[in-house]
Amino acid sequence: MACIISSSAALSTRSLLSTDSIPTQSSRSIKPNSISWVSSFPTINISINNNPPSLNKNSFIQAAWTRRSRGELEKKPNKKSWKQRTEMYMKPFLLNVFFSRKFIQAKVMHRGTSKVISVATTNAKDLRHSLPSLTDHNACRIVGKLIAERSKEADVYAISYEPRKDERIEGKLGIVIDTIKENGIIFV
Repeated sequence: MACIISSSAALSTRSLLSTDSIPTQSSRSIKPNSISWVSSFPTINISINNNPPSLNKNSFIQAAWTRRSRGELEKKPNKKSWKQRTEMYMKPFLLNVFFSRKFIQAKVMHRGTSKVISVATTNAKDLRHSLPSLTDHNACRIVGKLIAERSKEADVYAISYEPRKDERIEGKLGIVIDTIKENGIIFV
């Protein structure tokens, strides 16, 4: 057992203790040279290192944050927002209307499964030969009426329409949507 003396005052007798010997009563009773009260306490040298050790980022687990940082956003730019993830359940049936120079087509799709619920087009055989024009306002009313009837047959009574950027709901599109509303379908 090693004996370590940490007081600043030296022993008056200058007796050296061996590292293997245990201090005895006689060595403990030796008084220091200084008579002050402070000198009776051992001195302790404490070194403070202000520089924290450099940590490797891969060596520890980072905390989970509720919001994504810029780095995560750059890594996964295609992650959908809350609205994009939940809207397919809030508004499951979506109306798509396509206007061509030759015909008009409308369909109702289920967002989650991409299943087509109902389709109506003026390019179908039964309508193509019976209508004088496949793209006029009367054709828009017929397409809207057919979509409403076929959606009710599939037990779909509420659909939604999302206009594209800078698209106005007027003209032929407005006629199709108004006709669908008049035939008992609710727009959410």
